[in-house]
Amino acid sequence: MTKNDSNPALEEYVRLLVEKTGITEAQAVELIYLLGSNWSSLVREAKAIKKGR
Repeated sequence: MTKNDSNPALEEYVRLLVEKTGITEAQAVELIYLLGSNWSSLVREAKAIKKGR
């Protein structure tokens, strides 16, 4: 995530998703853009990504 992406809410979601699930920032951003801000859906899909590695 670059400094030009000045969306604090997005940055917080990315940070939390990376911390909780271990996916990369790029993966977190992609999931958020695909799924929106539904936390349970984000965590479920992030865990599936992590498991598939």
